[in-house]
Amino acid sequence: MRDRIINWGIFLLLSVIWGSSFILMKEGMHVLTPYQVASIRILSAGLILTPFAVKALKQIPQNKWLLVILSGLLGNFFPAYLFCIAETQIDSSLAGILNALTPLFTILVGISFFQLKANATKIAGVIIGFIGLCLLMFTGKTVSFQNISYAGLVLLATVFYGINVNMVGRHMKEVGSLNIASLAFVFLIIPSAIILYYTGYTEMALSETSVIKATGASFILGVLGTAFASIIFYMLVKRAGTLFASMVTYGIPFVAVFWGLLDGEQITLLQIGCLGIILCGVYLVNKKEKV
Repeated sequence: MRDRIINWGIFLLLSVIWGSSFILMKEGMHVLTPYQVASIRILSAGLILTPFAVKALKQIPQNKWLLVILSGLLGNFFPAYLFCIAETQIDSSLAGILNALTPLFTILVGISFFQLKANATKIAGVIIGFIGLCLLMFTGKTVSFQNISYAGLVLLATVFYGINVNMVGRHMKEVGSLNIASLAFVFLIIPSAIILYYTGYTEMALSETSVIKATGASFILGVLGTAFASIIFYMLVKRAGTLFASMVTYGIPFVAVFWGLLDGEQITLLQIGCLGIILCGVYLVNKKEKV
């Protein structure tokens, strides 16, 4: 019972952090380009986690280093750029719906390549949760299906998420969460710094208030939404399993609804009903089989 409460606590914390990241991303892209926002996000996460990387190098077996780096690329680096680029051309509701495909890809990738066992109840839970999320998005904003090629970038990111969740759950259970995150992001410092430099960030008026504000938002996004969130996400994967961890995707929209309330938006009974549907899906995925 205690473990389940802790798992739900981590679930809710991740939902709040990642749900709030959209506002920080939007704030950053008022002034900076998508590449710059994503680069600052990854770079700041790497710098914050650098002190822990020294210890991680000693504690992580060398035969796991490649897996850790690959986890950083698939779980953070590529998706950070893909989402920023995609959201310049597609609306946030479509991006949210596509992002919710992560649990489905987690199941498909897990069954196909990682010998994941998913019974009918868990699969039904994922489908129910996805249906609830779709209904929620349709009740809030008009969904536009233009710029399909950019929508494909979000789909690609969800595939990467699915691969990463299975890889961590299957091959790195014995590796500490902080060790995985710190080592992965330290290896990403150089490529993100190079991209940031070649996108002309250093040539901007860095002392201007707008640039400082955008940079600050991207930095916070990296520290909280990437570094800290990655640590506790890896922890959740190892504690509760790959499917339950991937269901965090369904909690994110409700944080966006909360921000909408603060911004003067109204919440309907239909949206509350959608919340119930999604939580039912999460419950089914987390439900243990009776022996």
